[in-house]
Amino acid sequence: MGTEFQTLNGQTKSIGEEAINGLESAMRGRLLSKDHPDYDNARRIWNGMIDKRPALIAECSGTADIISAVRFAAAHGLLTSVRGGGHNIAGSAVCDDGLMIDLSLLRAVRVDPEARRAFVQPGALLGDVDHETQAFGLAVPTGINSTTGIAGLALGGGYGWLSRKHGHTVDNLVSVQIVTADGVLIKASENVNSELFWAIRGGSGNFGIVTEFEFALHPVETSMMTGPVVHSLEDAASTLKAYRDVAAQLPDEATCWFVLRKAPPLPFLAPEHHGKTVLLMPMAFAGPLDGSEAALAPLRSIGNPIADGVSPHPYTGWQAAFDPLLTEGARNYWKSHDFRELTDDVIGLMIEAASDLPTDECEIFVAQLGGAAGRVDEEAMAYAHRKTRYVMNIHARWSNENQDEVCKTWARALFDKAAPLAEGSVYINFVPEAGEERSKGAFGTNQTRLENIKAKVDPANLFRANVMIQPNP
Repeated sequence: MGTEFQTLNGQTKSIGEEAINGLESAMRGRLLSKDHPDYDNARRIWNGMIDKRPALIAECSGTADIISAVRFAAAHGLLTSVRGGGHNIAGSAVCDDGLMIDLSLLRAVRVDPEARRAFVQPGALLGDVDHETQAFGLAVPTGINSTTGIAGLALGGGYGWLSRKHGHTVDNLVSVQIVTADGVLIKASENVNSELFWAIRGGSGNFGIVTEFEFALHPVETSMMTGPVVHSLEDAASTLKAYRDVAAQLPDEATCWFVLRKAPPLPFLAPEHHGKTVLLMPMAFAGPLDGSEAALAPLRSIGNPIADGVSPHPYTGWQAAFDPLLTEGARNYWKSHDFRELTDDVIGLMIEAASDLPTDECEIFVAQLGGAAGRVDEEAMAYAHRKTRYVMNIHARWSNENQDEVCKTWARALFDKAAPLAEGSVYINFVPEAGEERSKGAFGTNQTRLENIKAKVDPANLFRANVMIQPNP
């Protein structure tokens, strides 16, 4: 009796018990079939809307297990997905009837404080990285949700509160150990396998499975001036028009995003505002505390805020501040646009959409980029969108599947209205599904070079369960 798999060519293939037992004996980790009691928990990921059922899940305990799983998948031509933190919005960690290679147990982080380097396994979450690096007063720029996986974030770009000062996550990647589609472990860096290293920095998981990341670290104080300023929705238009002028003059150390959503019960916000749609302006200063008050003062003085929660906070605490709003299990659907500037029309469209949120958890958030990350050459690596100054993420989030269509429709409506005003590019980690049509897409002018590298290292397109790069024949 064999196990039925989907193959790379879309066919069904039965693999016998002897071959599967051979893979199991080659691994120290577990193989989970559909009848295993832990199977459903292992296939569950952050986005509750994803309900895929792999034929087999390989829970890897180390690099040797990853090599064995990749060789098994390649030998049989199996549809394959790779799970790191399992946070990808599109659910790329899981595939139907294929082999899921699960790295989520590999969460070790080793720090060399003298060299200012962190060596990170692919299942590590951002909170794992922050915990270890901050013990030495160091950090690598990452995202804003501590439960996000470092692997998908870094390979797609990765940005947050430190990016304007120290670059994106991908800009701080020094080297990787990576298992390629032929099941061979190699190193890639600027000096070794440099073409592959160029490709993985923004090309996502299309080129292999990274078993270890080496990141450059930066001195970051364990306490930073951070927090949100809150404005009423009625004042949002005037506030955001003033914000864009102030934001353009901020030093690299200062970053201010903004969010339009129902107000959570923040302890510094009066109860009468809880549950009402507001404009939140979370900000951070990635520099000395003694200069932070003056640097953030222009942002805090805009308009007539209804609350100000900006004060010194532990860096690790600020990194996890949004976790309660982003817990796993909810249904999520995102649409995203890149902008070089916030025009009056763009601001108006966002406020209009925020006035009609389909659930209390839906939001529109905009990340401020630029600074050091914006000064990297667009061809230095696969991540190309260096002229982007603002990224709008239309985040539909809900619990009941009966709300699927109304929430998706809300997100798509704003996306469609804003499209003529946007850059035509997109941050790869914000793509919710395959088939999005854009003028520049996730890879911009780097698309052809990526396709050529893909043809060399993965001609069969084994690693395809993501925003796919087709090998260029």
